[in-house]
Amino acid sequence: MAVRIDNVRLIDPAEGLDSVTSVLLENGDLISGSASVPAAEVIDGQGLWVTPSFVDLCARLREPGAKLHGGVASESRAAREGGFLDVVVPPDTQPVLDSGALITQLLERAQHAGFARVHAIGALTRGLDGKALSNMARLVKAGCSGIGNARAPFASAETTLRCLEYAATLGLTVFFSPEEPSLGRGCAHDGFTAARLGLPGIPATAETIALATQLLLVEQTGVKAHFGQLSCRGSVELIRIAKEKGLKVSADVAMHHLHLTDIAIDGFNSMAHVRPPLRSADDRTALREGVKSGTIDAICSDHQPLDASAKLAPFPSTEPGMSTLETVLPLGLQLLREGVFTEQELLRALTQNPARILGLDKPAGWLLINPAQSWQVSAETLLSTGKNTPWLGQTLTGRVQRAFG
Repeated sequence: MAVRIDNVRLIDPAEGLDSVTSVLLENGDLISGSASVPAAEVIDGQGLWVTPSFVDLCARLREPGAKLHGGVASESRAAREGGFLDVVVPPDTQPVLDSGALITQLLERAQHAGFARVHAIGALTRGLDGKALSNMARLVKAGCSGIGNARAPFASAETTLRCLEYAATLGLTVFFSPEEPSLGRGCAHDGFTAARLGLPGIPATAETIALATQLLLVEQTGVKAHFGQLSCRGSVELIRIAKEKGLKVSADVAMHHLHLTDIAIDGFNSMAHVRPPLRSADDRTALREGVKSGTIDAICSDHQPLDASAKLAPFPSTEPGMSTLETVLPLGLQLLREGVFTEQELLRALTQNPARILGLDKPAGWLLINPAQSWQVSAETLLSTGKNTPWLGQTLTGRVQRAFG
């Protein structure tokens, strides 16, 4: 039976909707002509929002492998709690998603868990070794939603070119996380904070050099390409130029890169150790402007749950990553309150645009959101196995009350 929500603010960027109304939801769908449909439950939606569910273009669920840090059941449950009913898993699992059997297994486990639709990105090269092309046709048959090499380097530009040529013949979208390995050996942004702390730096050119090379090869092959987790001003400018030239490219940024800068690592705060690293205030401003202008299409979680022990070593030896699925919404709402984005701009980057990039007709369902609900981020309130977040102990505002779908 359907659920009717009265006096609720319905916001749907794909349809250009933003009004206070009554809505009827049934089996994860918004029902039109709702007057004739009986409702088993009626909710007073005063002060609440109904929006399409979120689509996450990058989240590690730690399967297959690394179950110390989570698994499909726990992390897809956390995704649903955060409003993400569609979640993209990159190929750098253990073992790597370079076979149809592994992709089938992952998708079946996610379906059995029943919390969110999981979309797998198959490995562009076997074992992510950057040398031998994977059997992309078999990965497509198994159900992969795209192809990529995560942050693993390619042996040469020629290898990258051959991969893109193969992917183009299959009509696949190639997912890139650009980084030049010879410049990416540090652990923090190459700036004042890292220098003061004596930490080896990663310059912004580690990202832009790789991105520029990949864009040239994308232009040569005509392949569809998505560039994920961008972190600096130069990358925003390169994507803008590529789009102006008509290349079939899209891009995303992690929510934490829209909030934090490299100052967050002060005191060797390993909770702020991520890859790509948190960068300067100027880079953060450029990323925000990129989302607002549409140069950057989507905001992702870049969720990487880690066991507590992974953050206990000296800063350079800790594992990079944040547990982020459940904090994306309140952090996005904070940007709204600061005037960085409008509701339509924020939700477009969380729903309509990432769904389009994945080739989905629409997100998997709908959300009932309380934008004014305050809650404390703690080990008890986070459903993710990973409690590795710099917002631990802080009070955030905004939470999903219920997910339909």
